[in-house]
Amino acid sequence: MNCSLTSQKYLLDVNVLIAYGFRRHGFHDRVGAWIRSRKGDRFLTCSITELICPCAWECSNLWDDVAHAKSLLQELKAWKGLPLEFINDGNDISALPKWAKSPKQTTDGHLVQLAVANAAVLVTLDEGIPGTF
Repeated sequence: MNCSLTSQKYLLDVNVLIAYGFRRHGFHDRVGAWIRSRKGDRFLTCSITELICPCAWECSNLWDDVAHAKSLLQELKAWKGLPLEFINDGNDISALPKWAKSPKQTTDGHLVQLAVANAAVLVTLDEGIPGTF
């Protein structure tokens, strides 16, 4: 009998990546504790979450240089405490969930469906997004 446990996969939203990557972030400790509690689970990133990071960092006045933001994201991806796996994005607009009715909801809806397509759950600090953790 095989008793091996399967790991859960989590697609990390950009706000989770930022909170974990910056000690000064208000949710850094909370996100870090959650990640450390998920031993054996897998953490995913994708082109959208990676491309939004430099924009979010600029809006947060953390960094305004793309090269620096790229370097920081690559550093974050190399951390042994958070081994990130990159997943390819094969979803187009037809995969958006029915609840995504406004332009503001399209990225969230897309990420939720991308997570589902990869047997994962989207983890976000945003509230009210169906199917997320």
